[in-house]
Amino acid sequence: MIKEQFVLEGKHNLPILSDITLVPHQKKKPLVIFVHGYKGFKDWGCWHLVAEEFAKAHMCFLKFNFSHNGGTVEQPIDFPDLKAFGNNNYVKELDDIQAIIDYFTSTDFKYSKEIDTNAIYIIGHSRGGGIITISAAEDSRLKKLVSWAGVSDFESRFPTGFKRLVWRLRGVGYVENSRTKQKMPHYYQFYKNFIANRERLNIKRAVQKLNIPILLLHGDTDATVPLWEAEHMKKWNPTAQLEVIPNGDHVFSGKHPWDTDTLPEDLMTVTQKTIAFLKAD
Repeated sequence: MIKEQFVLEGKHNLPILSDITLVPHQKKKPLVIFVHGYKGFKDWGCWHLVAEEFAKAHMCFLKFNFSHNGGTVEQPIDFPDLKAFGNNNYVKELDDIQAIIDYFTSTDFKYSKEIDTNAIYIIGHSRGGGIITISAAEDSRLKKLVSWAGVSDFESRFPTGFKRLVWRLRGVGYVENSRTKQKMPHYYQFYKNFIANRERLNIKRAVQKLNIPILLLHGDTDATVPLWEAEHMKKWNPTAQLEVIPNGDHVFSGKHPWDTDTLPEDLMTVTQKTIAFLKAD
């Protein structure tokens, strides 16, 4: 099994750190792109064990850090670059995903002979589940979509009223990271960029447009993104398959750091259901 890291030049002046896990045998296989969520990163918790499960199932598993997720190439875990984090926005994330697809499906990619460019699949966790829905609606190279505890709306997550006014006047607002205790900035450009691209960033519109296979996996005790968000996605596109994980939380019993070499039961279930869905005709 190969695990190798790559650094791409992003469109927005910061690098995109990525890694791929695969079992090489000179036979083309699906490329599965994993997209992290808010305050997430590719090396969080047990994502590496998820990658191994996909590789053992004869898929290439690619995970990456958004260019403005707050990590750096030298320190990809946690958030040493809070200025970058504060300057992130949804359009930059869409551009990063496009850059990832462009590079890893090109003939210049080191393992291009292992990649079936007609079988590019995408998984997104939490906020990542929302952004990949928009990517898939815009990019016909993506043939299947899987949302893990994904959000169904971006706009409702912005502050309103007086809080938004204070944010605009100050130019920055802060959110505490409960694990690292960092005060993480959001510059007001985040909201301005959303408003300027509101129609494009409408997840409901995007999922209604999709005509590819969709799998929604969601825990029924998710306190971060409630189950009804997945139910809305299913309502908006009835062809989507919704699988509810009983007693499942937002990270399917994962945590960071992860100190064992086995996946928690819920995340293993989610991984196996995803693999089966992606392998199905």
